[in-house]
Amino acid sequence: MDYMTLREASEKWGISTRQINYYCTEDRILGAVKMAGVWLIPKTAGKPNDRRRKDEK
Repeated sequence: MDYMTLREASEKWGISTRQINYYCTEDRILGAVKMAGVWLIPKTAGKPNDRRRKDEK
């Protein structure tokens, strides 16, 4: 399986590395693992929904 770093995911999804770090610690990114202090995110993982925003109807 191929992985990307927080910085690569940040560029791909258009959000900050800090927000992605939060998603990883809260287990909101399926398959993310922490190895030697670095989060590794599967390249096939999708961007989690932002819980701060409600869906508009």
